[in-house]
Amino acid sequence: MKGGTIQISWHGSDPVLSADFHPTSGLLATGGADRDIKLWSLHHVDKSKSLPTATFKSNLSYHTSAVNVVRFSPSGELLASGADLGELVIWRLVQAGDENHAGDENPSWKVWKTLRFHMKDVLDLDWSKDGSLLVSASVDNTCIIWDVSRGAVDQVLSDHQHYVQGVTWDPLGEYIVSLSSDRTCRFYSSRPLPKKFKAKEKKDEKEKKIFECRHVLFKRDAGVNLGSSKNDDLQKPASGASKQQYLFYDENMASFFRRPSWSPDGSFLLLPAGVEKSTAEAAPCSLTYVVSRRELAKPSPQITLQLPAGSKPVTGVRFCPLSFALTTKGESEQGLDVSEVSSFKLPYKLVFAVATLCSVFIYDTRGSSPIGVFSGLHYAPITDLAWSGDGKFLAVSSQDGYCTLIAFDKDELGVPIPRDGLVVNSGSDAPASYL
Repeated sequence: MKGGTIQISWHGSDPVLSADFHPTSGLLATGGADRDIKLWSLHHVDKSKSLPTATFKSNLSYHTSAVNVVRFSPSGELLASGADLGELVIWRLVQAGDENHAGDENPSWKVWKTLRFHMKDVLDLDWSKDGSLLVSASVDNTCIIWDVSRGAVDQVLSDHQHYVQGVTWDPLGEYIVSLSSDRTCRFYSSRPLPKKFKAKEKKDEKEKKIFECRHVLFKRDAGVNLGSSKNDDLQKPASGASKQQYLFYDENMASFFRRPSWSPDGSFLLLPAGVEKSTAEAAPCSLTYVVSRRELAKPSPQITLQLPAGSKPVTGVRFCPLSFALTTKGESEQGLDVSEVSSFKLPYKLVFAVATLCSVFIYDTRGSSPIGVFSGLHYAPITDLAWSGDGKFLAVSSQDGYCTLIAFDKDELGVPIPRDGLVVNSGSDAPASYL
């Protein structure tokens, strides 16, 4: 893997606040404090010692304030962007010769919907798996679920007491997870309540999904090691323990964002902004939390594993969209049985990135130690992470106005396996039974 900061004018001298890759074309979208969205094509030669290069393709101008988040839909046909002042826009890819845009000679992105309801800045977004719904997180303390085709509010989630800085949609469609500076992580589920708790529904609303808060992660018993990289035998809080610590940083964390991420198979969830103090006088240790899907079937879910990140807060996490065969050629030659050393116990390998304010850690699910670390890349906090659909690039955006691009040679992360090789099951015993 090779990476470095690309010294070009990404958004003038303004901060780059978000990045996302088109799922198939490899086009990189960036959102900046200059109020624009810019599209880039990336290039890199395998085995090359030089850094990847980025070529400017087009500029999308519509927002009147800083663009905090950009996310392509799963199909790649739509692009959602959230900005300050509650602005939320859906862009649509218009093909050349479209009857509504007859003058366009090349495919281009046009404003399709403007979604209005948030009262304050939109900080994060995520799409449902089929792209029919969108969830947004805002400084107005709410998450909103949007019906994309109607451009209308489907539901408002208003349980948080402070800014909602991150949100992610379960790829199996069962959960929405939000992170807030009120130091809570909330799990919303669309599963039906038991009959005795269900309100009488109108006939025309039987098929409508209503998300309700099922679980809240807030505090844990002090002094409990939850499966850090030095102890893979997971420990649960001792019974009768009275002292408790907050799981997450408060509103003074030096970042606008706390971007969580589900694994592409839905087997586990990564949560940024974790914090732990061994004693009252000790300096805080920043953490990324891993939550097994299996935990969410329990009345009181627990953190399954924690990944230490040093002193700087973790601002976001992001999965590579590909899955990889567990044993590579090199590992076979060394006789290494990776299933014996994996903390995640999956029948395949997934790769993810963790961003702190100043560093990027790259992990795979064979173990709980990073396989790569990049630090000292930027002079200001990191704001977002994005993986290309083919797993060849990881983009890192920063408030210093630059992006870092990390390139991976062919099969460097492993041999990709088809998506139908993933263990995808919405039941409580799979795929999370491997974790």
